[in-house]
Amino acid sequence: MIAEHLSPAVKAFDAVAPAFDLRFGEWLSVEAQREAVRRALLSAFPPRGRILELGGGTGVDAAWLAARGFDITLTDGSPAMVAIAQTKLSPLGARAAVVPLEELEAFGQTQASTDDGLFDGAFSNFASLNCVEDLSPVGRGLAKLLRPGASAMLVLFGTMSPGEMLVETLNGRPRQSFRRLRNGPVPARLGGQSFNVVYHRRNALRRAMHPWFRLVKTVGIGIFVPPSAAEPWISRHRGLLRVLTALDRSAERALAPFADHVLYHFERTDAAAP
Repeated sequence: MIAEHLSPAVKAFDAVAPAFDLRFGEWLSVEAQREAVRRALLSAFPPRGRILELGGGTGVDAAWLAARGFDITLTDGSPAMVAIAQTKLSPLGARAAVVPLEELEAFGQTQASTDDGLFDGAFSNFASLNCVEDLSPVGRGLAKLLRPGASAMLVLFGTMSPGEMLVETLNGRPRQSFRRLRNGPVPARLGGQSFNVVYHRRNALRRAMHPWFRLVKTVGIGIFVPPSAAEPWISRHRGLLRVLTALDRSAERALAPFADHVLYHFERTDAAAP
């Protein structure tokens, strides 16, 4: 059953939904990180596969994949985000649904009872999972939703980002520089709404996904490319950003723990769904 009341994090994103694409769509650092994620998705998902997105927001990535022949179902907890996403996805034959991440297990139970209810892959981009304190329902939900052998590509905030430490210090916010080192909920604010984020550690994520998924690899997204806190400055220095993007690609495996975001590539095992 979908929760009747929005969580604090979902309320925050619901409030900024109308201006979300305008705010982030022009930032080249975000686009550089997005392109790195998309490259990984194309290498992991079967062509024209049936793909599930978690926390898909306004549907930027879902629409991009749908335009390339994938059968996309986007989920997000924000009704406003989903409404915007659906306007992008409907012409492409894709769909969007209001499904909070905390309710993914219930959604998985419903999907599993339908004909051909399983997906060939799933992904979550730009740290929507960091807005969820307990990832166990996400792991159980994905276990119900994905076929054995399917990839789950989960992009979360990195927990040790020298880039963010530098940018926040230069911006005069030294207390923000070390927030990712904190365990447990960390206060955040967006759209006039307060909520918490959790900087999940690698082992905590693996536990939430076990035994239904095994971790194949991690990929750093934004090692040298700075976080969005460097905007709009970095977007005015395109040549520098191109150099940093090339450095990212060369170091995406070796320096993954030090990235702004980390892509965790999981693979569905043969373990029975819960």
